[in-house]
Amino acid sequence: MTTKKHYWNEYQKEIADDKYFYERSCIRQTFFPGSETAFLRILKEELGKDILDVENQHTCTGIGFYSDIVPLETTMTIVARLFSLMTEAGYENYVPSCVTSFGVFSEIVDLWEHQPDMLEKARKILFETTGRTFELPKNIAHPSDIIYKFREELKEKMRYRLVNRFTGRPLKVVEHIGCHYAKIFPDKGVGKAEFPHVLAGMIESWGGEVVDYPERRHCCGFGFRQYVVRANRGYSVANSKKKFESMQPYEPDFIVTNCPGCTMFMDKWQYTIAEMEHKTYDKKGYGIPVLTYEEMAGLLLGYDPWELGLQLHQVQSERLLDKLGIHYDPNEKYKSVSGRILPNPEKPQYLRV
Repeated sequence: MTTKKHYWNEYQKEIADDKYFYERSCIRQTFFPGSETAFLRILKEELGKDILDVENQHTCTGIGFYSDIVPLETTMTIVARLFSLMTEAGYENYVPSCVTSFGVFSEIVDLWEHQPDMLEKARKILFETTGRTFELPKNIAHPSDIIYKFREELKEKMRYRLVNRFTGRPLKVVEHIGCHYAKIFPDKGVGKAEFPHVLAGMIESWGGEVVDYPERRHCCGFGFRQYVVRANRGYSVANSKKKFESMQPYEPDFIVTNCPGCTMFMDKWQYTIAEMEHKTYDKKGYGIPVLTYEEMAGLLLGYDPWELGLQLHQVQSERLLDKLGIHYDPNEKYKSVSGRILPNPEKPQYLRV
């Protein structure tokens, strides 16, 4: 008797159910701070999960590490200290906000598993410099993994669906997976590198249609050394342009990503290209909105678009909100935390807002 092998099982991922230690992202708090706040709100208020967010965190060194600026031993010690915060708090499930952090932790843990002497070196350095100790996480999951895991539970709580209220048809959504989520260690992501399903699963469950286009798995263009080195930035914008030109014929309603760098560059390079070439990738000159997965989930749950921080994006979202049927107050768009209405930012020359 032959046993049938279920190959799809190899593309699944273990994602912890509860009791998460959350590690903040340096660039996410700079680019789209509302997304981290939304994620914590979704887990605590919508799903009733135990997630700890402590203050005394620090960078994972990711951009410096992958740009060959920060040495391995330094990154190992930084990772060790962050794990010590988790251990000290009594948690075992580690949730790094950024996909670059996700890549760093996956890489360092993999290194320690294959080279135990490096793990002991990290323990020794951390204890001698800080007096701290740590245990390895039992589970490392990216926040997009967790939203994906509970996508059906969240669907039951959502006020809106990814459906165009004017036509009744599913919105066409481009999903973009961060390279450091699916490509550094393919087995760490849902669907691996071949079939990453973490964002597609959300879109399909929440009523949208995933756009399959030729450059679907092409890099967004960030590439660290492509952008950090000023002379290389032409490579960065060229990568993004290649993706935009590939998706344009499919007329997507918006783009969603699970990486802060991807969100920023696919958003802001549209402004750059519009200024340079007087071109946008939609028919009416507004550009294609680019959302984080938390912004997408938050909108469907009925969260205020301005509290989510959509006004911080270069490509504005009102036309998308109208399609979804989401109410918003344009007078509240640039309201500060203190309640003061801030001046409207200067409008781009070619990108419509």
